[in-house]
Amino acid sequence: MGRKIRITAGEVRMEADLLDTPTADLLWEGLPTGGQANIWGEEIYFAIPLDAPAEPTAREEMAVGEIAYWPPGKAFCIFFGRTPASVDGAPRAASAVNPLGRLTGDAGAFLTKYSLQGLGGAEVLIERAE
Repeated sequence: MGRKIRITAGEVRMEADLLDTPTADLLWEGLPTGGQANIWGEEIYFAIPLDAPAEPTAREEMAVGEIAYWPPGKAFCIFFGRTPASVDGAPRAASAVNPLGRLTGDAGAFLTKYSLQGLGGAEVLIERAE
């Protein structure tokens, strides 16, 4: 994973490594981009100007720290923990998402440092990390 992105929302800054997938390629080519953060359980998501179909690797079950693209909502998603669709402690998307990569660092520690609820409505920027 040689491509890194930076995700910024107000004072909050995260970095992630992108996978080598068609949707991750489209995201990379469209940077910088962003949107207004929505909170769904312990997930941040926001619409981005990217239109990609579900890939063969699309899935609902995610891991803490994974980032993904949700085709029905044309949204970028960051999973920190349980969502309303979770059936156990693992994050679960509303429907199948295309995995894009993973946050670097400890996503669990992020939850203890920042309140996701406080990020609701924040403008989020995704750009290439140097």
